[in-house]
Amino acid sequence: MSDYAHIASAFDRDLESIQAMIMKMGGLVEAAIQDASKSLDTRDEELAEQVRRADKRIDALEDEVNIAAARLIALRAPTAGDLRMVLSVIKISANLERVGDYAKNMGKRTSALVQMDQIEGAGGAIRRMSRAVEAMLKDALDAYVQRDADLAEDVRQRDADVDQMYNALFREFVTFMMEDPRNITACMHLHFIAKNIERMGDHVTSIAEQVIYTVNGEMPEESRPKSDRTSYEGLEPR
Repeated sequence: MSDYAHIASAFDRDLESIQAMIMKMGGLVEAAIQDASKSLDTRDEELAEQVRRADKRIDALEDEVNIAAARLIALRAPTAGDLRMVLSVIKISANLERVGDYAKNMGKRTSALVQMDQIEGAGGAIRRMSRAVEAMLKDALDAYVQRDADLAEDVRQRDADVDQMYNALFREFVTFMMEDPRNITACMHLHFIAKNIERMGDHVTSIAEQVIYTVNGEMPEESRPKSDRTSYEGLEPR
């Protein structure tokens, strides 16, 4: 085997190892979204706490991806398309970590909401919104594995649907608060949860854009479709 072939083979093995971490991380994040929305809908405080604890593993995996990617760049000195793939996995892992943070925040809010009266229909509506984001994430990860830019673009376009769901919920919560001031605290918690899910959709869209970048060598030319018009500050996870 020539030196070049040996180096290429080693690079491929190292990259496959990093990609396996990405897929494991993605599976944990999918589960976090599902469990966080279920805990809210069923008022399951124990499940919400599990989501919060599980976030540590997602954070740890992001660290592992970053260390492995930095080592790969240092040892293999990838260029052109190979370097593009390595840089993309770093950005994808960062977006996955942020989605995990938002799921953790949902768990925190759920623990507070179980002590309050339910807002009719809110749990089910938020769960539907969560399922839309979860499906986007699954397809984004499939697109990454399959190097499917068309599927990634489909995910990117679906973010507008999530924004529309959020806008509808926002209007509902405002109505509930205006009708009865006793609903204000619960509706504010629910609004933050809905906004967290909307932001999840944004990060999943960023993952899809990284897939397109990996496949085509450039980011999408068209600006991403956005339907969120509420502009609420201070909603980044802490």
